[in-house]
Amino acid sequence: MTAGAVSRAVGFGALWLVLAGAERADIPAAALAVVAATWTSLRLLPPGTARFSPAALALLALRFLREAVVAGADVAWRALDPRLPLRPGFVTCPVGFPPGPARNAFCTLTSLLPGTLPVGSDDNGALLIHCLDVRQPVVANLATEERLLARALGGGRDDG
Repeated sequence: MTAGAVSRAVGFGALWLVLAGAERADIPAAALAVVAATWTSLRLLPPGTARFSPAALALLALRFLREAVVAGADVAWRALDPRLPLRPGFVTCPVGFPPGPARNAFCTLTSLLPGTLPVGSDDNGALLIHCLDVRQPVVANLATEERLLARALGGGRDDG
């Protein structure tokens, strides 16, 4: 068993303890769940050479929280303003991540930010982003998010 499999199994075991507690009668079910979760995890996301950067991940999380609050307040203000100052539409956002787990993580991250939603890709591989106001610097903000995510995933945009 590789170190990656062991660390995932330990993580899943810890998650079991947090969610279900440590009852002696649950040990067989816990062991089965940990083995199944570890096997599934390794099949869906094989261990790679990418190394996560905890500091960069923390920076990404802090920026994400700040952006979520600011964007959420902006969306609420626009929704409550009687003039409804919206210019919804689509913007094209070039992405350095190739198709795969890193790009999927980026799409998930952008979908969680209020006012933006990735809806697909164009013929060149750029993401199509639906946004509430096309006058906002959506592409520039998402480029910053992409750089921070790339650092958190190990420094390269093609990590995945």
